[in-house]
Amino acid sequence: MGLTSIAVINLYRTSIGKKVIMAITGLIGIGFVIVHMYGNLKAFVGAEYFNHYSEGLRELGAPIFGHAHLLWIFRLVLLASVVLHAWAAWSLYQESQQARAVKYSRYSPIQATVAGLYIRVGGVILLIFIIYHLMHFTWGVPGIHPDFSQTDVYRNLVVGFQSYGYLPVILYLVAMTVLGLHLYHGTSSLFQTLGLSDRRAESLRALSLFLAVVIAVGFAVVPLAVLFGILN
Repeated sequence: MGLTSIAVINLYRTSIGKKVIMAITGLIGIGFVIVHMYGNLKAFVGAEYFNHYSEGLRELGAPIFGHAHLLWIFRLVLLASVVLHAWAAWSLYQESQQARAVKYSRYSPIQATVAGLYIRVGGVILLIFIIYHLMHFTWGVPGIHPDFSQTDVYRNLVVGFQSYGYLPVILYLVAMTVLGLHLYHGTSSLFQTLGLSDRRAESLRALSLFLAVVIAVGFAVVPLAVLFGILN
């Protein structure tokens, strides 16, 4: 095995390699949330259409793929991306802590955004939210979702957001705010890692902000629509 091959294999151990892993898995995550948001907005078309869309996800790739097979492949790729993204973030954080042998006597962030300062905390919040979201709308865990149906996804959506004094609506709105901040800073960092931000910094920062706002608002309008009786 040549030196080049060894270097490529060991790339994941370097800070550059970990940043690349975060960039690639971040792109996968961005693609997923865009598609997921678009799918959620189909609830405004009506219950029958939304349920048909949900069932159609399980038939993706037919007849080459069996029932829900391709969907499970997507889920496994997404799960691997989340795990790798979290591992790379934690590993880079550990490296930065070890490299800083002496703590700052006074820390004054310069040109730092709220999203940048709290990106790691936001990541932890989103990881907890993902687990809650799965328990709420995918697994229908009793106590999280009060009356889960295996066939009526639209009803699950409405009942899920109407339960417990609309507490799920508040939780989702907070999580979407965190998601927006995470996406803004993460997308900007992604462009920088891929070497795209030197000459187009302002344009790419504006694109990062646009994506963050559109995705966060796109997700937030569904629970808000349930709250105000538009979806019922």
